[in-house]
Amino acid sequence: MTPSMRRFRLLRWLTCATLSAAVWIGAAHAQDSYRIATEGTYPPWSYKDAQGTLQGWDVDIARALCEKMKAKCEIVAQDWDGMLPGLLSRKFDLIVASMAITEQRRQRVAFSTKYKDTVSRFVARKGTPDEVSPQALKGKTIGVQRGSIQAGFLTHNYGSADLRFYDTPQAAELDLVAGRVDYIFGNMVTYFVGFMKTPQAKDFAFVGPEFKGGLLGEGNGIAVRKDDPQTLAKVNAALDAIRADGTYDRITAKYFPFKLM
Repeated sequence: MTPSMRRFRLLRWLTCATLSAAVWIGAAHAQDSYRIATEGTYPPWSYKDAQGTLQGWDVDIARALCEKMKAKCEIVAQDWDGMLPGLLSRKFDLIVASMAITEQRRQRVAFSTKYKDTVSRFVARKGTPDEVSPQALKGKTIGVQRGSIQAGFLTHNYGSADLRFYDTPQAAELDLVAGRVDYIFGNMVTYFVGFMKTPQAKDFAFVGPEFKGGLLGEGNGIAVRKDDPQTLAKVNAALDAIRADGTYDRITAKYFPFKLM
């Protein structure tokens, strides 16, 4: 091999090595940066304060996970109906929004280990009968958030009722107070620390039993794309870490006088 050929081969090897290193560094950087979606209109889980900054239990959990993963994260507000489409189209990398783990959703995305439980209940005017079976609520108007697990549950089981779908839980609550719906159905904890604490709720109460499982999911998880197992593994490790060191309990105690799991 002539000296010129040796120099050519060395130059080609150095070029390939440089490109490979650049690709590796870029991939490593991408894995340390995440865009996280939450709802932003669902207090106390996620909402915007007077300055427009995202706050809430899910937001604090997301920040704690990012700290454990040593990742730079951007947390953004996303309408509920656009959550899964946005994740699948790579608009963001994670959903931290108290999303219920259901079989239907598992077909589209991967979920972390459960990070809280969900219990759903009806709310109605005080004095309303406690019977809330589908037969008992036939012809009654029920408000529920569009796209939620509660909406799916009602659609499947309460077809004889007049179901009204709202973009946010608060919109349904306003119609309950105004008398435009007879019941609302949603997350019990959300109602307990939100609507039920307001002056407008003084004439309203929980009715019927607690509902959970089945169409209402297996608890809540963090959604990740199925083609991103590395991120899923990191999220699960970070969840284990914040539960082990007490961070999870400290965040929960900031918002609730009870445990979520």
